[in-house]
Amino acid sequence: MSLTSVTPQLGLVCITASKDVRYRTVTRKRLLKLSETEQEEILRNLYAENLQRLNQAIDFCRANEIKLYRLTSALFPFADTELGERVLNEFNDQLLQTGERAIAANIRLVVHPDQFVVLSSDSPEVVANSIKILKMHAMILDKLGQPRSPWAMLEIHGGKSDRSEQLVNVIRSLPEEVRSRLALENDEYAYSAEEILSVCRQADVPMVFDAHHHIIHEGLDSYDHPSVAQMQAAAQTTWPVREWQLVHISNGREAFADRNHSDLIIVMPTSYCNAPWIEVEAKLKEEAIAKLRDEWLPAKKGNSGKRERSAQRLAPKIQENRT
Repeated sequence: MSLTSVTPQLGLVCITASKDVRYRTVTRKRLLKLSETEQEEILRNLYAENLQRLNQAIDFCRANEIKLYRLTSALFPFADTELGERVLNEFNDQLLQTGERAIAANIRLVVHPDQFVVLSSDSPEVVANSIKILKMHAMILDKLGQPRSPWAMLEIHGGKSDRSEQLVNVIRSLPEEVRSRLALENDEYAYSAEEILSVCRQADVPMVFDAHHHIIHEGLDSYDHPSVAQMQAAAQTTWPVREWQLVHISNGREAFADRNHSDLIIVMPTSYCNAPWIEVEAKLKEEAIAKLRDEWLPAKKGNSGKRERSAQRLAPKIQENRT
């Protein structure tokens, strides 16, 4: 299947602009004021409710023909602690059922851990904590029955600049459940698209190309600068299955190169017509996806079937890579 024949799948990031997809959380300060018994009860209730809300998110995506969903990094707060993991284990059967619902609906689940994950830090403690967080997210993906492959991607930034060698070495040492899913994204300041591409090739992990980060880093005034298409194509070669390539899109809020995200996506790179999977990083979430479908993708008439068929064609590959 050639990539140019695939209608891009537009992905929802974590929550909706409406109240349809939202999650609960609890602060560390509040939790640590309580006894262990009270902490356990709070986490049990929170995990149960967020699991229910994840099922609602899957329902929302299915109803709106969204085939890519980025899980919130705060889905199960404190699951990286002994207490949190013990409580989460109580939900193993329900978690697997939820993950199987996503697979049955051909919905791809990915994760973008928070900014505290810095594998290139000079601090051994920061690196160790980063690995701990990544292992937690890998554990959750395992419990959801997701494959140990970049299909169920764990995506991070390069972190501290000028630490490419350390970044590669740390990635090579990661446990299999993390490394098999890991992908790296270029950013606005620390790691250019060229630099992250080099790291990805050395570490043998996929690259997530972000066109907006690229234009900011390089000081460009258009998404159609030749380097955008070039870097997108180069990033595609790092994916073990080219049809799995995932890219990001956002627009500047106040100006073209503003790093703050706009409400909607007004401008798209021409080359993104060939991108199989696109995470839409806009403030108005599902409204931005709807606008892109109406105004950027080919006319909706006759295309819903194409979107569905392209996702179904990839389904066997998902099953083959499940553990």
